[in-house]
Amino acid sequence: MSDTPAPVCAEDYLELAQRRLAPDVAAYLFGGAEAELAARRNREALDAATLIPRFVRETPPAPPNGPTLFGRRHASPLLLAPIAHQRLFHPDGEAASVLAALAQGVTPIVSSLASTPWPQLRQLAEDEALWFQIYWQGDRAATERLIERAAALRPEAWMITLDAPIGGLRWRLWRSGFRLPPQAVPANLEAQAPTQRTHDLAALLALAPTHDDLAWLRDRLRQPLLAKGVLHEADAEALARLGYDGLVVSNHGGRTFDAAPASLTQLEPIARAVGEKMTVLFDGGVRRGSDVAKALAQGASAVLVGRPYVAALALEGAHGVARCLRLLRDEYAAVAALL
Repeated sequence: MSDTPAPVCAEDYLELAQRRLAPDVAAYLFGGAEAELAARRNREALDAATLIPRFVRETPPAPPNGPTLFGRRHASPLLLAPIAHQRLFHPDGEAASVLAALAQGVTPIVSSLASTPWPQLRQLAEDEALWFQIYWQGDRAATERLIERAAALRPEAWMITLDAPIGGLRWRLWRSGFRLPPQAVPANLEAQAPTQRTHDLAALLALAPTHDDLAWLRDRLRQPLLAKGVLHEADAEALARLGYDGLVVSNHGGRTFDAAPASLTQLEPIARAVGEKMTVLFDGGVRRGSDVAKALAQGASAVLVGRPYVAALALEGAHGVARCLRLLRDEYAAVAALL
């Protein structure tokens, strides 16, 4: 990137990556489901939301504090979203992202589909906190084996993704001719589940966990457990009754279901419904410090950052991820000082 000015905001990494990545890789990172309306709604909702500053106050504003999540104080309200196949974007893949995030005081959430072996990530993180994201493996026995392998990470919290039992109808990706290269395949899974392009509807439907499966998972894990991909208050309340410790309001970045609402429009109702019972996190289009502030104002305790840090990884490796997160933290601090 020496031939261009250094990014001045996290959003710059997205624009640079759009121009520099191979078209099929860009389609994987930036593409959404079908006509990509859900992904667009995420940005439109964040752009439309406003914050009202207050300037007449008795004391100067204090620097923003990070949240306390499950007994651990975080340096900022940012978490590293679990994104698969990171060696697609850089040879160091998840290793670079984890090291950079921890250097910035941001807890990484490691994906089930990581292209780096989990024991290697734990060794790199030393004693720092890692969370782990679970993709339901189609049945309890296979999911149990996944959990047993992921124990090598010693996760401080677990997060099951509910909104992507199958891949979305990724038209842009398919048109690009994308094929996952060997270095980016999941390094820790025993087998791949059926894809969204199979004609066996029963096989597709069997991939989704049931209410009883979610109860089994809650009983299986002793550490804090969250569910990612919640968009309805009734689902949030059901998870609270099952004893889940938290949830992530998310539409999977618009990558799976194009008719889904924007994550932000669902955040406040869900936070009102269960915010006293469980930790509510937000995911969906965050690329600016003001986006972070808007999500926190509507009831989130912290936000997940996804595409911006992967774009930075693709362009500058670990240095890019660290710089991207630092820019987001600084942007949020500046916005908070004006509120």
